[in-house]
Amino acid sequence: MYLRPDEVAKVLENSGFQRDFIDDKAYGYRRGEHYVYVNREARLGRTALVIHPALRENSERFAEPTSSFRSSHLYTEFPLDLESETTAYYGIGHGFSSRQLLANYLENVFK
Repeated sequence: MYLRPDEVAKVLENSGFQRDFIDDKAYGYRRGEHYVYVNREARLGRTALVIHPALRENSERFAEPTSSFRSSHLYTEFPLDLESETTAYYGIGHGFSSRQLLANYLENVFK
């Protein structure tokens, strides 16, 4: 079972991320130069955390993505999805089974 989006948001806030974007479908968080989204549509949490694609290689050392590609018109801090028929941006989806695993991941990837 994965953490729900609201649980992911709480761990982000406890890890020093500041929420600067709120929508019915996503939250946006910033810490320094890093930006992540919480996919609020991930009811079971499988893709609750969405990271910038440029972090993929470093991120894979600490957790396998649960989705290789997650796109939305809301992820404006991420690159454009050039294959989308509409304006959409994309990131890499992750899910975590515990708050501690997520906190450790955040500490290692977003130094």
